[in-house]
Amino acid sequence: MLTPRLHRAALPLAATALLATAACTSSGGSGSSGGSDGNQRLKAALAFPPAQAMSPYGDDAVTLSRLAVVEGLTRLDKNGEAKPALATVWKREGDRAWEFTVRGNTVFQDGSTLDAAAVARSLTAAQKASPKPRVLSDTTLTATAEGADTVRITTKDAEPLLPQRLANPSLSILSAAAYEGGGKVNPAGHATGPFTLAKVNGAVSAALERNDTYWGSKAKAPGVDVKFVADGTARANALRTEDVDIAEYVPISQASLLGDGLVHEFPSARTNGLSLNTERGVFADPAMRAAAREAIDSGTLVDGVYEGRADTAKGLLGPGVPWAADLRTAPTGRAKAAAPAEVKQTPQIVLATYTNRPELPEAATVVQQQLEKRGFTVKQVVRDYAQMEADALAGKYDAFIQARNTLLDTADPVSYLASDFTCDGSFNITQLCAKPVDTAVDKAAALADTDARHRAEMTAEAAILGSDALVPLVHERFVQGYDETRVQGVALDPMERTLITADTRIG
Repeated sequence: MLTPRLHRAALPLAATALLATAACTSSGGSGSSGGSDGNQRLKAALAFPPAQAMSPYGDDAVTLSRLAVVEGLTRLDKNGEAKPALATVWKREGDRAWEFTVRGNTVFQDGSTLDAAAVARSLTAAQKASPKPRVLSDTTLTATAEGADTVRITTKDAEPLLPQRLANPSLSILSAAAYEGGGKVNPAGHATGPFTLAKVNGAVSAALERNDTYWGSKAKAPGVDVKFVADGTARANALRTEDVDIAEYVPISQASLLGDGLVHEFPSARTNGLSLNTERGVFADPAMRAAAREAIDSGTLVDGVYEGRADTAKGLLGPGVPWAADLRTAPTGRAKAAAPAEVKQTPQIVLATYTNRPELPEAATVVQQQLEKRGFTVKQVVRDYAQMEADALAGKYDAFIQARNTLLDTADPVSYLASDFTCDGSFNITQLCAKPVDTAVDKAAALADTDARHRAEMTAEAAILGSDALVPLVHERFVQGYDETRVQGVALDPMERTLITADTRIG
């Protein structure tokens, strides 16, 4: 039987091969720019190629959401509150049960009808997925259709945030045909969003077509041609030369060159952190983790790498979570840092990060210098994220620098805390398993009162920071690129779930 850690390590990584052999087409069209409205098609450069063959159960789900392909029972407003999407109303029945009314007169992109059975099937498939989606790492859902338009969802424990949780892209609702791939889930042509995923060309490009049967306002653009461009400078150059209309995550180094008309900076809930492997290697020793934490100078990273377009790290939750600063408490249970002489006697550590966010390799170089100044011997590994995720989750690196949106899963940080730092967390790169952390996170997750939950979450943050499993580096600000005189309706979303919407258009 797999332990939770081994289970996490089994995450598949053969994305490129899967996509190359399974490029998907639907009746929506070929994705070409021809036709009477071809010059109105949007062209977008995204930073992250599909990592799991467009599976809805990993990070590809966020890509599908940012491209307005998939939808869940609910959506989130700018304050993180749940609003109707494929469910129109819902009510809570006791601590562990909810009833959702499914939107009527709605069809999937393949023409089949949305009903309660379809919702129950999608949620059940997500619950049974291996590895489990991060949003389900701290809960268990059971979904049952009660008639054509009512779904009853029960949870193992009290679940006050279930409506917010159901807005997560990994819990998108797909038609029956999406699950006919012998264990692989195929959202192409089987979702409900304003755009249909019509074609995927490996890890290179994709084409979207307008979904003319969409239940809401029809998309104003006839389609979207997507390029996956991991190199940030290349994305910026494509925007500069008008090869694309929208370029996500413009590198800091390119922002001033593009100018204010093409650069749109806004606060985020993303914290860039140094995850330390608490299970094996040098950083299994809390004293060595404390020494690494003391070596890091966040201000140098903000000024030198991010050119002031970031905020100095104060904790796990930055300015994008505005209530956190007032409730923050001091870290608890920290070990005394190892002396420099002890540090110098340790084996070489492997420090890894990825190229998809161009500041991270530069940040890794600065962090390496800071760690070496403390006495550590450091080897860097830098590759595309798709080539690294499985190894990071399996604990194959001593240290891993990642950029993590702390509100991505449920618009409340409790899911981030659970997935990244608890014993059974499905995205636990630090491999942390500490009873005080699990207890604090469990307490926060059970609280329905928002203020009480926030206070409990900061208690959990203090326990996590006290373990030195993750050393916060900086709090990012997002920089998205588009010409505001040509492109309208681009979503600047601190939670990163939306980018292109039905309203995004040329003109």
